[in-house]
Amino acid sequence: MAIIAAAQATNRGWTWAETAALIVPFVALFGAFLTYALNQRAVRKERRARTFAEALTVVEEYLEMPYRIRRRPESSSAVRQQLTDEVSGLLARMAFHQAWLQIEASAVAAPYATLVATARAEAGAQMSLAWQQPLLATDSGMNLGTPYPRDRSTAARAICIDMMRRQL
Repeated sequence: MAIIAAAQATNRGWTWAETAALIVPFVALFGAFLTYALNQRAVRKERRARTFAEALTVVEEYLEMPYRIRRRPESSSAVRQQLTDEVSGLLARMAFHQAWLQIEASAVAAPYATLVATARAEAGAQMSLAWQQPLLATDSGMNLGTPYPRDRSTAARAICIDMMRRQL
């Protein structure tokens, strides 16, 4: 009896139900793979965007150091040591991000290096001047009036951000 049923099934030919039974698992597997690949791409993009933002943040913190120095609360060796340690830490973090970008996003490394060099030149000179200024004695003195110029750093930052956008 089983032999007759097998012979009848063979004579019948291939059915759409059998085709669907084979195709559906392949479509599901392909869909799962596609979803996984798209999720991984989104994760990589988010990680790269975070890397870029952290690299830019360090430069911004460095550009703020002339203000921190100018507004220092007192002229003690502890305060001087703290501020110079912060500057050293920022320089180390900028060097870290330069190396990381050379590895992770080489097209961004050169514009970022230019941004760092420009920021160091501008803010470095401004920090030197800030150390020579007298301490601020009043709350109203905390408003320095005119900002330190950052024209070159702003231009280098715009170029760097443009390249970062292209890499995302």
